[in-house]
Amino acid sequence: MIADIKKAAEQKMQKSLEALKVDLGKVRTGRAHTGLLDHINVDYYGTPMPINQVANVNLIDARTIGVSPWEKKMLGVVEKAIRDSDLGLNPMTIGEVIRVPMPSLTEERRRDLTKIVKHEAEDARIAMRNIRRDANAHLKELLKEKKVAEDDERRGQDEVQKLTDRHILEIDKMLQVKEAELMAV
Repeated sequence: MIADIKKAAEQKMQKSLEALKVDLGKVRTGRAHTGLLDHINVDYYGTPMPINQVANVNLIDARTIGVSPWEKKMLGVVEKAIRDSDLGLNPMTIGEVIRVPMPSLTEERRRDLTKIVKHEAEDARIAMRNIRRDANAHLKELLKEKKVAEDDERRGQDEVQKLTDRHILEIDKMLQVKEAELMAV
């Protein structure tokens, strides 16, 4: 029973880490990467679709993303979706390819993005602590129902705490990497 609680907590913590990784991937650095456009939806004949399901998204160079819609009439729609996104990008259509240059970041913008990244990391830490709280509550419930001994419950709480510490350390590492990326000129 304790192993099940620990396993469930670990799975939830892993999902929180994955969600943080996705959120950090959306924060733009000076370099171009194709994952930047993943959350943009395009109106594909009345149905909102992710951009990577209506076009090929690839890197032209280190500071430019190339988007090649599979249908020519989608060029304008895809370009408008990129322009209207909250990323502050200015795409240009050249032939059948939409070029999306990455503007360089100002020092002030870098600091703002760092604050955003720190906020995302703090939200992930809070999620980890909530998962720990829920797991500990389940352990206490088992103790109350006399399904486990006090020593086992205490050992289970220690294991959940170690799990939490390990995942929070992982969050801190991800935060450091992203901050270094943002501050690199």
